Amino acid sequence: MKQYILPVADLYAYSLLPNHFHLLIKVKPIEILMAYFKLKKNKPFVSRNNSIPDFIMEQFSNWLNGYAKAFNKMFNRKGSLFIDYTKRIEARSESDVTSFIFYIHKNAVHHGLRKTIGEWEFDSYNSILGEGPTDLMRQEIIDWFGSKKLFVNFHKQPINLKTHSKTYKVFKTL
Repeated sequence: MKQYILPVADLYAYSLLPNHFHLLIKVKPIEILMAYFKLKKNKPFVSRNNSIPDFIMEQFSNWLNGYAKAFNKMFNRKGSLFIDYTKRIEARSESDVTSFIFYIHKNAVHHGLRKTIGEWEFDSYNSILGEGPTDLMRQEIIDWFGSKKLFVNFHKQPINLKTHSKTYKVFKTL
């Protein structure tokens, strides 16, 4: 993640589950992406020859492939670890961002791995509330909700286990 994703995107939320994962990222500004492209490829970005979306997806591909190789080596296995398709959903509104954060943090509850948000050790909920070092955009998330208390209160809303809907009560937007 640090090597491939964080140079091209900021991390806001995550949930790692046994058979899938969710990330909420924000792609960095074009100027940063172009500079990183030049650094990685040792040539300038030229729009008629290169594509920033393709470059970003290449970074994700490299990240997942690197992880799969390390996993396969560690567990003495061969073959694919991930399916070829990476699903992406663009946040088109402020309420989408809020909904995605809740959706990510409620995922372990939805899949029956925990009873309440905050119990799953493999998501960003407790890291956002913590004080230790993190690669998350922690302060931006806290500011998004208004405070840690409002972040916690928002995550106390009921979770409908019968649906995987991505529409949730939004009580603060910026």
